[in-house]
Amino acid sequence: MSTKILAAALLAAALALPLPVPGLTVQAVAADAALKAQVESVLREHPEVMMDVLREHSEELFLIMREGSQKAQRRTVATQWQADLDVPKNVNLKNRITRGGAEAPVTIVAYSDFTCPYCEQAAFTVNSMLKHYGSTLRFVFKNYPLASHEHARTASEYFVAASMQNAEKAWQFYDAVFAGRAALTAQGEEFLRFTAEAVGLDVARLTADAKGSAVKAIIDEDIREAQELGFSGTPYFLVNNIVVRGALPFDLFSEAVEMALDHENKKQ
Repeated sequence: MSTKILAAALLAAALALPLPVPGLTVQAVAADAALKAQVESVLREHPEVMMDVLREHSEELFLIMREGSQKAQRRTVATQWQADLDVPKNVNLKNRITRGGAEAPVTIVAYSDFTCPYCEQAAFTVNSMLKHYGSTLRFVFKNYPLASHEHARTASEYFVAASMQNAEKAWQFYDAVFAGRAALTAQGEEFLRFTAEAVGLDVARLTADAKGSAVKAIIDEDIREAQELGFSGTPYFLVNNIVVRGALPFDLFSEAVEMALDHENKKQ
């Protein structure tokens, strides 16, 4: 076998190795170290082999790099969350309808836009978390309709008006609007009226209240609060004092909940 072929084989073998895992035997660690030394030696003598092998194993290399990047990002996020825990956030929850446990140790506050696709995704994740954590978790929705999103403000007006009318039906309306986000963006207020009627709200009262000063004041307060917290897009969440940015997957979002819950338990 030529030296160049041997070099390629060694590098390919190195790329094919699984990522290190806890509990490896001393012999396994030594074997990995020996292979690494061989690869480094061959590459010093035949650097041209690198590009050939990388082209043939680009997918494996990409997966290794992506996993390393994701782990680094998670460590960065966790560090920021730890720093957030003892930094109080100025949030007004008075007279807001809630989901979950009324006396829950952890509260998720969403700053969200009914027309935003990422907010739709996050809404389903939050609902899954509420089912998973039960009375341990409380949820409050705050309105952050972006000015650039058509129908966003109107949807928020309808939700706030619905919450003034009937909390249970307002949450049904919330679920239906996010589930029908595509129809909302296409049909606007017509879709909102149809959805309100479908969940049993008084549509005549709802449309009148939606344009009233009380609803406007609540939405304006939510927007101002989000801006004061430095939230420039949607969705954003507070998990107690932890700032969560974007539509995170369930496993990562739940890490914020667990961190907040552990922090609360240590206070007792």
